[in-house]
Amino acid sequence: MANENGRSLASVIAELKDEFKSFLETRFNMLSSELRDKIAAWKTAMPMIAVGALLLLTAWFLLTGALVALIYVAFWGNPYGPALALAIVGGGYLLFGAIAAIFAYRSLSETGVVPKRTLRVLREDRRWLANEVRTQI
Repeated sequence: MANENGRSLASVIAELKDEFKSFLETRFNMLSSELRDKIAAWKTAMPMIAVGALLLLTAWFLLTGALVALIYVAFWGNPYGPALALAIVGGGYLLFGAIAAIFAYRSLSETGVVPKRTLRVLREDRRWLANEVRTQI
């Protein structure tokens, strides 16, 4: 059974099926590529997050030690040397840990989690398809 242009319904359906398959493969490849980029960004940021967390934990322990030493020293002959040393080192770790965490956060917030490019293309495809349906009906 052929229509006005000499093509059978089966050939039109087969062509439509092939185009839809190609459409889905393209979108899947686009999504895979974008997710690979996002995973690479996470892999880059994760060591910085780990370093930041380790330094912040170290700072917590050292500052806690400094607080304990200050309280201990407040009740005993006033030798503030050990407490000041712990506070300076703890403050330095705190500063460097915070800087590492800020760099990691900025790196992740720039890339985000949502596959924006794929969603934008899918929205454009939806608009195009809606326009095609309107013009065909």
